[in-house]
Amino acid sequence: MSAQTETQTTGSCCSPSGSCHDDGAAAAPQSGVTTVYTVTGMTCGHCEGAVTAEISELPGVTSVKAVAATGEVTVVSAAELDEAAVRAAVDEAGYELTGRA
Repeated sequence: MSAQTETQTTGSCCSPSGSCHDDGAAAAPQSGVTTVYTVTGMTCGHCEGAVTAEISELPGVTSVKAVAATGEVTVVSAAELDEAAVRAAVDEAGYELTGRA
């Protein structure tokens, strides 16, 4: 079977499911506590990066995903985080934590 025929048979050269957007890391379940916070003032990727960097430094944090378009910051940590510590990290980045989403 030629490479061209094999590509046509599987439907895509990108992934077994035929999608170019499969991300194994995103699909893998993360252990720990997941909390979604609302942060005001983020408007761009730089903002997302600043918030992510500050929250990532908190003890026990394993993953942070900030989305400026929604104002949501998803944090995965080994245990429940102290909200005051998260608020201080967001303040340090120059934004305001308004609470949990």
